[in-house]
Amino acid sequence: MIYSLKDINPKTYEGNLVFLYGDESAERVLPLGKREVELVRGKRAEARGKNFIVSFDRLPWRLYFVSFDSERPAAEVQETLRCQAAELLKMMEKDGVKQAGLCAEGTLPEEVAAMVEGLTLADYSFDRFRSKECYHLEELTISSMFFSPEELETQERLWGRIFWCREWVNLPVADLNAEAFADELQAVAKDLEGVTCTVMDKRMIESLRMGGLLAVNKGSVDEPRFVVLEYCPSNQNNPSTQSDPIVLVGKGIMYDTGGLNIKPDDYMQEMKSDMAGAATMASVVFAAADNRLPVHVVALLPLTDNRPGFNAYAADDILTMYDGTTVEVVNTDAEGRLILADAIAYAVKNYHPRVIIDAATLTGAAVRAISTFGIAAMQTHAEREMEMLKIVGNEVYERLVEFPMWKEYDELIKSDFADLRNCGSTPQAGTITASKFLAHFAKEVPYVHLDIAGVAYFTKPQQYYRVGASGYGIRLLYAYLQMQEK
Repeated sequence: MIYSLKDINPKTYEGNLVFLYGDESAERVLPLGKREVELVRGKRAEARGKNFIVSFDRLPWRLYFVSFDSERPAAEVQETLRCQAAELLKMMEKDGVKQAGLCAEGTLPEEVAAMVEGLTLADYSFDRFRSKECYHLEELTISSMFFSPEELETQERLWGRIFWCREWVNLPVADLNAEAFADELQAVAKDLEGVTCTVMDKRMIESLRMGGLLAVNKGSVDEPRFVVLEYCPSNQNNPSTQSDPIVLVGKGIMYDTGGLNIKPDDYMQEMKSDMAGAATMASVVFAAADNRLPVHVVALLPLTDNRPGFNAYAADDILTMYDGTTVEVVNTDAEGRLILADAIAYAVKNYHPRVIIDAATLTGAAVRAISTFGIAAMQTHAEREMEMLKIVGNEVYERLVEFPMWKEYDELIKSDFADLRNCGSTPQAGTITASKFLAHFAKEVPYVHLDIAGVAYFTKPQQYYRVGASGYGIRLLYAYLQMQEK
């Protein structure tokens, strides 16, 4: 989508127009006739929450009148507008509208931004393998009274990173395996100021003795990769931006068959998305660099697929991890925590992290607990960081539900034969025991675990997301990094 800014008079604008209306005090500038005003007033009186969209014929153009209730809490209003944007896009597709202007009265810049963001997120679809051209809104001209060019460009760069995250997650493993993904990340990093990308191949991973990553990779014909992305802002007077980084760890299982504990029925469908955590964390680093946020960030991305071939690792195997911890394998389909554990331990040893945050499509238990409406989150020694994430999560509507990390859960991951087992000893509290396992490797470093299993990939449309990858979590973590600046 091409965005531009222009001084728009809604009464004289020539072209398809979207008009946002949140407050009755702005009725003097409504681009409507007398009977149309009466229709809108009636619908606002009847409509629950005053939220609706009406399309008016303005041959040869169309006017889309978007009514919303501006008196609700700010985060709710903005989320409503994102959802209305998805509804609006369907109407535009039906009408064959590919260019439109956007203006508003009785609205705040943040509300207009939410509508544009909703249109952007809803307009994405994974098209590269389709022979038939898909509908997209091609041009959006926005009233210049709401944004400066710099503000719009900043948002465009963030939305661009969300786009590419979704592309990576949607790509089949045949087109994006560990090696190809690492190469792509390296190519992107070369074009960004302040970003370095180190790609470690299998031989280097073996020299590091990353027992979890190497074990999961044993069944695959493709080699693993361990990618380190580091963004260090230049020309910063504050020495803290050059040390004590925020470390982001992303699960990069390029495809998950379950290994020898192979997934049943259709549970293997959509398992190309099991690298969404790695794609998310890489995208956050790239977005921070794009917009030159003054915060030192490192992303650690262990990449491999999980297959049952060759000399695949098996239940009852005992692994020695990067930090020397021994782990009894109970289930080879609990592989994500094994590769994350090596990366977390690597962060503790090689950096002095202010906090470690991981993102992973880790457990079905998280989806069963809170469905597809948010992220299951846990923390150790990171109460402040968790509160900050909750605050910005509520603001951007990528919300967190914090689960407890009581010491009693430690008993569920104890092994009779090793230091830990990679699955809990009971089927209950699977999301928590997975986090408990990972927290062991973070030691005393503040640590936050984000289980994005329910939100990273949708099998049917949700809010303003079509089927497929969502990029959920990027706006959350980007806002968190902005909060560090403040």
